Amino acid sequence: MLSSRNHTTPVKPVFSAILSPLIIVIVFTGCAVGPEFVKPQIPINQKWSATDSSAFVSRTAPDSNWWTVFNDSVLNRLIGFAYHQNISLQITGLRIMEARAQLAIATGRQFPQNQAVIGNLSAIGVSENIADAVGINRNFLNYQLGLDVSWEADLWGKYRYNVKTQKNSLLATVADYDNALVSLTAEVARTYTTIRTYEILIEQAQRNAQLQGDGLRIAESRFRNGATSELDVVMATTLLENTRASIPQLEKNLILYQNALCTLLGQPTSTVQKLLQESKGIPIAPQEVSLTVPAELLLRRPDIRYAELEAIAQCSRIGIAKSELYPQIKISGIISTQSSSGSGVPASDIFDPGSFMYIAGPQLTWPFLNYGQISNNVRVEDARFQQLILNYKNTVLKAAQEVEDGLTGYLKSKEAAVFAQNAVNGAQRSVDLSLIQYREGAVDYERVLDAQRSLLQEQNSLTQLHSAIVINLISLYRALGGGWELREGQPFVSDSTRIEMQRRTNWGNLFSKPIVQENEGPGNYP
Repeated sequence: MLSSRNHTTPVKPVFSAILSPLIIVIVFTGCAVGPEFVKPQIPINQKWSATDSSAFVSRTAPDSNWWTVFNDSVLNRLIGFAYHQNISLQITGLRIMEARAQLAIATGRQFPQNQAVIGNLSAIGVSENIADAVGINRNFLNYQLGLDVSWEADLWGKYRYNVKTQKNSLLATVADYDNALVSLTAEVARTYTTIRTYEILIEQAQRNAQLQGDGLRIAESRFRNGATSELDVVMATTLLENTRASIPQLEKNLILYQNALCTLLGQPTSTVQKLLQESKGIPIAPQEVSLTVPAELLLRRPDIRYAELEAIAQCSRIGIAKSELYPQIKISGIISTQSSSGSGVPASDIFDPGSFMYIAGPQLTWPFLNYGQISNNVRVEDARFQQLILNYKNTVLKAAQEVEDGLTGYLKSKEAAVFAQNAVNGAQRSVDLSLIQYREGAVDYERVLDAQRSLLQEQNSLTQLHSAIVINLISLYRALGGGWELREGQPFVSDSTRIEMQRRTNWGNLFSKPIVQENEGPGNYP
């Protein structure tokens, strides 16, 4: 048989019992059990290997809008279009909005985690077979209205670490956006240069086909006059048709790169032809290129900043995992007003002072029996953190390598272009002389074929080297982390997208209120 006892305690001792653990909570809320992030030291060179070359000048402020050094108005406009229209960049910008909302969620969790208004209306019917129910109204309505609140004290910094994690994750998404913008500007410039390269290759093939056609006509004339055999005509025809066959292949590649450029601009195919017709030729590299010291990479490269911020965010996750090893105190309470029609009090008197009730008090939980599981979770987070530390180091080393590769490629392409130009001049002279000598019967047609074949090859090599000079310079500017400044002072989400999203969802001030350090570039963060 069950028995029960009712214990009553005066209200004042009740509040004393509640306030005592609250005082303990306040004292220990400043504790934190996670590690503090220490930026790893990575040895880097004091200067670049090619800084002694006259082609480079040292500057403290690198070229932000580096593409303007080519003095190509079409390229400038293409990069502007890509910045405003590229779909992948817009997606990256929306990830910033997602991260902002995640940070707001983490910040809110520092306050009472559960805040709920309770409203309840119940119809109750009591069984007639219950002895204690004799003489009472067995059918009545129960009314309840109140507020349920609970707050888990942040004794060990779990929620503070979560805020730090989300804040650094937000800044990492900004760095990721900057890195995407750096890659986008470089890819637009590279694709544009490749398009101009194929245009020149097509023109050269067409000119050489015309030149080889002239040689064929000379061979046919000499054959008709009995000065040579049909073999010369066949050899001349073969060379001409091979050259003609290369033109459709070059035109196909040109169209493929034009289509790729349209996609980078966020536009359907065949929408750039009109703009491309405004100028011709491969962009011309400047005589001097500005360089900064290697240490600037740590401040300039968004991908380095992204790798570092990801490591910082993961360091905070270790603290979140460790906090689960220690006791957690939750303060919860309910204040409500309750009444029922069976008590003889009308429903309109639910707010009568006699209808109020409350439940409040602390709750301590300590899952010490799960120590092994929680400890292994800490180890998982620590292993991930160490991976990100090594990834950060590797990103720095790769960045330095990319700069050195760009420097070497640029310098060696320029050197090779000088010799290639001499080779083209010599090949052109050989064609002229061989045709004159063949017309006079001094040499056979094999000499003419060799000269014409060599001319096209040398011209193509020179064109490819001119293209390589520009592409290597583009790679160098990308490796130096230039181009993200294009977004300074600009929103991460376009106005049309923002209006559409606000029409669908209440975004509050997340679009208009910037997070601190977001617009200070990848070199600054809390």
